[in-house]
Amino acid sequence: MTTRRISLVLTATSTALLLAAAGPAVAGEDPVISDSNTSATKKDNTVGAMARISYKSSGNDGPGSGPVTSVDPNWTPPPCWYAPEWKAGEFAKFRDRLYFTARHDPGAPRDELKNMSDENQGYAKDNYNIDKEKEGMWWGAQFSPDATLEEQQKCNKPPFWVENGEDPGVPEAIDAETLAELAYNQIKVPGTKVSLAPDGPSKVNLPTWAWLDKGDFEPVSVTASLDAPGLHIEATTTAKPVALSIKPGTEDAVRIPASGKCELNGDGSIGEPYAKGKSKQTPPCGVTYQRSSGDGTFNLQATATWEITWTGTNSPGGELPDGEYGNDQPITVEEIQSVNR
Repeated sequence: MTTRRISLVLTATSTALLLAAAGPAVAGEDPVISDSNTSATKKDNTVGAMARISYKSSGNDGPGSGPVTSVDPNWTPPPCWYAPEWKAGEFAKFRDRLYFTARHDPGAPRDELKNMSDENQGYAKDNYNIDKEKEGMWWGAQFSPDATLEEQQKCNKPPFWVENGEDPGVPEAIDAETLAELAYNQIKVPGTKVSLAPDGPSKVNLPTWAWLDKGDFEPVSVTASLDAPGLHIEATTTAKPVALSIKPGTEDAVRIPASGKCELNGDGSIGEPYAKGKSKQTPPCGVTYQRSSGDGTFNLQATATWEITWTGTNSPGGELPDGEYGNDQPITVEEIQSVNR
């Protein structure tokens, strides 16, 4: 057992002992993820001794795909939570290994070692609940890979015993909403490389049409689940495309519509495909450049907005902050008179 893993489950009084040496604690470097589009399974890394959060995705996450970013800069998934980790016998062995490792660390402060020893003695008074092996589990703190040391302190409660089916009694106990928010971070949505027309370089003062076909823009979902003796929780977080925003890559351009936000059509597409003879018409989605890009290009940015909702075990679910994801496209813009005829 590594010092890094030990740091995940130290009690409130002994957290500082190994967190300082180990760096940020993480609840599994790589979650269990399966994709409905492939039979391959990524690295299987169990969180704790028993609690396992697994993720199953469905939807288009092929080339050009990527994670959504919340439009709310103040929202992030939970930095930590409590979940079932050990059966009674496993917890007793774990605490012994934890103390043994700490004692053989030459840099371990003696007062922290004493605190850890006292905690072990407290657990040993009830023999670590080994006589109730089938009636419950020991719960412990787990942490997001992105959690800061300050955020980790939100979950500094020592490991505690929870009877099967009982309320853990702490606000940070893992539940369907926690899983839904963790699933948010696992969502990958398709890229947003839009179709542009007319063909070839765009022309100054003539509209450039932009669109996405309906097949390019489908909902994506991730189901997160946790299974332990006497406990099953799951939540499905779904991202549904609702709009596409266009940024021309230069201030010398007019966005169409003026907001630059192209709404989703009834059939799930964005904008309207260009057709011959429409070069001077105003498209429902696009941009009109007012100067050429010279010897270079403009960096057009197409960013999709995704509405995020969730449903879960014993919960009606709800909404999470919208997410965004986009791609850049180089655009060459020429003066009309520079075109050879």
